[in-house]
Amino acid sequence: MAVTFSSKFVHIDGIRTHYFDEGRGLPVLLLHSGEFGACAELSWEFTLSRLAEHYRVIAPDWLGYGETDKLYDFGGGQARMMTHMRRFMQIMELEESHVIGNSMGAGLFSRTVASDPGAYRISSLTLIAGGGFNPDNEHRRAMMSYDGTTESMKSMLRAMFNDPKWSEDPEYLRRRVELSLRPGAWETIAAARFKNPTVPVREFFGRADDTPYENLNMPTLIIAGDEDRLRLPGWERELADKIPTSELHVVHGTGHCPHIERPDEVNEVILDFLSRVAA
Repeated sequence: MAVTFSSKFVHIDGIRTHYFDEGRGLPVLLLHSGEFGACAELSWEFTLSRLAEHYRVIAPDWLGYGETDKLYDFGGGQARMMTHMRRFMQIMELEESHVIGNSMGAGLFSRTVASDPGAYRISSLTLIAGGGFNPDNEHRRAMMSYDGTTESMKSMLRAMFNDPKWSEDPEYLRRRVELSLRPGAWETIAAARFKNPTVPVREFFGRADDTPYENLNMPTLIIAGDEDRLRLPGWERELADKIPTSELHVVHGTGHCPHIERPDEVNEVILDFLSRVAA
């Protein structure tokens, strides 16, 4: 399904930044995943409207993704993306919002906050398949080797979802491919592959995660799919053990995006969590 939310734009230090902004009340910030073609539209199309019944929900496109300007910082990488997102939060007055992230959105944000907890005042954190160790396996390599073809997109979706309907639906495939091939979209994500030949290779996936997650002192909800091919079995419990303020919900029969495969269940879990921590 295509979303019907109203697109909005704001200039963040000269960068044209796209976001959705729906509902009223306490602010909830949604941070999307990082695969080829990822954007707020794809990550949150089954989430945004339901949460917006109770909260003001803001879903931006990360730097380089969706309809935000296609920029990649070869010196800063993901740190530049996080700097841009933090400035978005400041300018939009979202510094004390409830933050919900999926995959890259959850991992990048949680690592940054845990490493410098005094710099952030967020009210709560929800991590959907994000945070902790990211293994290097065949499914991750299928994600990284996307070449813009429909068959390659099928392989990527098989890695992301447990239910084969997502990788076999012609309309969903067409939409995913189309969004992944917006001008500059594929190039911006692929740019992270470029390595200076004089610098030793240091891959992100498969590398030990030494993030001090114990520094996360805000209420934290971890949501995991029990058939997540991009994580190791039990990763969610290992992460929950490191965060003293965390609670865990496992969604059965789902993969890396349980909020897409089982939106009704995940939405109600999030709403229950927010109702308790917001009170």
